[in-house]
Amino acid sequence: MELIDFILHIDEHLADFIRDYGYWVYAILFIIVFVETGIVVMPFLPGDSLLFAAGMLAAQDNGLNVWIVIVLLLIAAILGDSLNYSIGNKFGMKVTRVKVFGKQFVQQSHIDKTHEFYEKYGSKTIVIARFVPIVRTLAPFVAGIGSMRYRTFLTYNVLGAILWVVGITLVGYFLGNIPIIKDNFSKVVIGIILLSLLPIVYEVVKAKISNKNKQENINI
Repeated sequence: MELIDFILHIDEHLADFIRDYGYWVYAILFIIVFVETGIVVMPFLPGDSLLFAAGMLAAQDNGLNVWIVIVLLLIAAILGDSLNYSIGNKFGMKVTRVKVFGKQFVQQSHIDKTHEFYEKYGSKTIVIARFVPIVRTLAPFVAGIGSMRYRTFLTYNVLGAILWVVGITLVGYFLGNIPIIKDNFSKVVIGIILLSLLPIVYEVVKAKISNKNKQENINI
């Protein structure tokens, strides 16, 4: 419940961080993005909403510079994915059995869904996954386990990081202080999460329809 509250009210928590820690908030933002993208057992951190909130707060008169935020989080996202690739390449699937706070957050179904993304989109999964919760964290890990060359991975890693960090942070920067958005931030976060989940929902529905059609053809 505390994690859900943090995600839904991340704008308020970030404002508190800025007030209490000043420029150290840059390090806090860096660490959150790096851990979410770089540690395969931590796929539950609020990447998309964090970027939006950081952009929104940078537009306010509080000392937070949007370009410093973007540069730092770009580095964090690229290094995080690279670390995750290395973990997958060196340790493989046994890492997913690690428990955090007594819970195993990475389920086999998550890994299977990530494999499905690779089967459909190939190397472009690294870019697309940036915008899909959970898959975002697992995609570089699965790439490391598989046969993707690091040079290929790094190219898509950098491209995906630029689109993700720059895109969502600037959306927050330019739209976040519109009164209706600012006053309903928790609803905006829910909307961001739902939009992020649309690719997964689409693939699940598509797979079910495909299986149903195959079954009907067999019966005929």
